[in-house]
Amino acid sequence: MKKVGDLLLTKTALITCADLTGFSYGDHHPFKVQRFRLARDLMAAYRLLELPGMEQRVPRKVTREELLTAHAPEYLDRLKEFSDACESRADFRYGLGDLENPIFPGVYDWACLGVSGTLEAARLVTEEGFAAAFNPFGGWHHAQHSRASGFSYLNDAVVAINHLVGRGKRVVYLDIDAHHGDGVQNAFYQSDRVLTISLHESGIYFFPGTGFERETGEGMGKGYAVNVPLLAHTDDALFMKAFDEIAYPLIAAFDPDVLFTQLGADTFRTDPLTRLEVTTHGYTYLLKKLRALRIPWVAVGGGGYDMMNVARAWTIAWAVMNDREISPRLPAEFIKLIGPLGYPHRMLLDAMHWAQEDERNAALDAVERVIAYLRAHIFPVHIGGHAKDRG
Repeated sequence: MKKVGDLLLTKTALITCADLTGFSYGDHHPFKVQRFRLARDLMAAYRLLELPGMEQRVPRKVTREELLTAHAPEYLDRLKEFSDACESRADFRYGLGDLENPIFPGVYDWACLGVSGTLEAARLVTEEGFAAAFNPFGGWHHAQHSRASGFSYLNDAVVAINHLVGRGKRVVYLDIDAHHGDGVQNAFYQSDRVLTISLHESGIYFFPGTGFERETGEGMGKGYAVNVPLLAHTDDALFMKAFDEIAYPLIAAFDPDVLFTQLGADTFRTDPLTRLEVTTHGYTYLLKKLRALRIPWVAVGGGGYDMMNVARAWTIAWAVMNDREISPRLPAEFIKLIGPLGYPHRMLLDAMHWAQEDERNAALDAVERVIAYLRAHIFPVHIGGHAKDRG
C-alpha cells in the first residue's frame, strides 16, 4: 500500500454544483434529481459539511476535448443539438429520446455536470494531495462511446480515468451499484492500467445483460476485468463475502495509485428496481474496509431509486471518508424535515439482514461458483501462486 502522511489523510473534498431544479427526467421516470438535495440535507444534519480538513469544491466545466477522450464527436454533436432544441427529439441510433434516456431542456449541461465534478475529484486526489474526493453527481457508468444508456448520457468515470491514466496513474475502478458497470468495463477492456471490478445483480435477467464472470478482458487487459454477478436475494453477508474474497484481495494486489469507486445505492433491499437484499450494514462494511487501505480515493454516486436509501448511503460514505463515526439514529432536525414528505425513517444504520433461507441458499451457491471461477482465472494474473493456496 502507498504510504500517505497524516495531513493527506484528513484532507477531503465534496464536489458541489449549481442549483439542479431546472433539470428533470420527467415526473414518471425513476431517476429523481431531488435525491441529491436530500443527501445533502442529511449530511448537513449530521454536521458533516463543516468538518475540519474538508472543502466543498465547485468544478470548472468540462471541455469538449476532454469529453472526446471517451465519446465520439458525432454523438456529442447530436446530444448538444437535442439539448438546445425547443421541441422533443429522438435518435435511437444514439440511444437518445426513449423512455430510458429522455431528452429534456439542458440535458447536455446536466450530463456535463457529472463529468466536470468527477474530473475535479480526480485532479484533487492526484494534484492537490486530497485523501478522498466525492462527487455525488457522478457515476454514469452505462454511457457508451457513441450511445446513451441506462439513464447515462456521458461517462464521467471513463473521462476521469483516462485523465488519470494519461498522467501515468494505475487505477482500480470498483463498482458496487446493482447494475453492471458496462460502459466503464468496455472502455478499458484491453488495458492493464485499469483494473475494473463490478459487484452487481446478475445480467441473466437484469439490465444491462452483461457482467458475467467470464468477461475478463482482452489482449493486454486479459485478467483486468473482474465481474461478480449476484443472484436476486443476495443479502448483506453474501455481499460482504463477495467483496472480501474477490474485490479486496485484488485491490490490494494491484496496489493502485488511485482507488475509484462507484457507490450506487440500488443494491438495497427496498430499492424499487432491483432484487438484491443489501442494507446500510453491508454497505458500511465495504466502505470502512476501503478507507482502511489509505489509497487516494475518488468516489462518485450512481444508482438508487429509493431517495432515502441514497441519502443514507452517501451520508455514510462521506462520514467514512472523513473517519467520522456518526449516530445510528437520524438527527431530529432531519426527521422533522422528511416527515411531511411521507418518510417514516428513523435510523441511518440497519441491522444486518439475512434473506429467506431457500432464496439465500441459491444466491450462496451462485456466489461460491463465481468466486471459484475468479480464483482460478483472475487471481493468478495478480496474486500468482497465492491464489492456488486459497482454494
